[in-house]
Amino acid sequence: MDRLHAAIEKARAEREKALAGQPSRPLSPPPLPTGATQDPLLGPAAAPQTPFPVSPPTDPAPAVGRGRPQVWQSLRPFDREARELKRNRLLALRGGKEAVPFDLLRTRMLHQLKQNGWRRVGIVSPTPECGKTTVAANLAFAFARQPDVTALLLDFDLRRPRLAKMLGQSVEHGMADVLRGSVSFADHALRLSENVAIGMNVAPAVAPSELLQSERTVSALAQIEAEFAPDVVLFDLPPMLSTDDNYGFLQRVDCVLLLAAAEQTTIDQIDVSLRQLNDLTTVLGVVLNKNRFASSTYGYNSDYYY
Repeated sequence: MDRLHAAIEKARAEREKALAGQPSRPLSPPPLPTGATQDPLLGPAAAPQTPFPVSPPTDPAPAVGRGRPQVWQSLRPFDREARELKRNRLLALRGGKEAVPFDLLRTRMLHQLKQNGWRRVGIVSPTPECGKTTVAANLAFAFARQPDVTALLLDFDLRRPRLAKMLGQSVEHGMADVLRGSVSFADHALRLSENVAIGMNVAPAVAPSELLQSERTVSALAQIEAEFAPDVVLFDLPPMLSTDDNYGFLQRVDCVLLLAAAEQTTIDQIDVSLRQLNDLTTVLGVVLNKNRFASSTYGYNSDYYY
């Protein structure tokens, strides 16, 4: 584990040294060993990146805690009693000791978003099975217990969607249908709480890479944000090294969290992913997941895996 931390630090230092003569390009912050089992230490975020020239990532983020639009009340409720929630170790829904790491990640992430005027956060991993969807869901649950913040969680892993199955929820249409304009987000999304809504998929989408990079997606997201006025939008995105699905869309998010799985993700995979991400957006941090040897300082049982 120490080798992994050291390698991330070394890769970051080498990149920042190489980019020293290019001040306009964002530098990665120190790695963020938090998430499911960790000592969460979110370092300062990288400087905000110049907005994507075709379409800025977002308008200025709304003030946290303001009144929510009436459209929230029209959403179908999320099934909080689904058996899959406990089976899939989604522990942040009801709070308590096991939710503390996700609460810390939520709070520190929210601080950086407010400080920089950011709203859109991508959640990615180098490869599949690193736990990014689980962490994204637990972050949404953590936001649901902070009522003065309005948040959306959107399944944008259109090629291999897992969120609906993991949460044990049934939806008739998917986020791909919302992005194409065949159904509205209000008719699709589930309301987890008074301040959090979730958009999922029922099946893999046709031509996901082209859809994520399309102007339809730009317009659909702009409409969703205009109608629901979220303070935070979390995107569960495809793995970085598996497809090209992310490359067009990542330029439209404000920042990204990279999920690495202890004893699974290689140092080279982390380094390649960070290099690619630095070309596309601002890296908020690295989340070290599935860490069996995490400290119990923050109240998390180190026997759990994610």
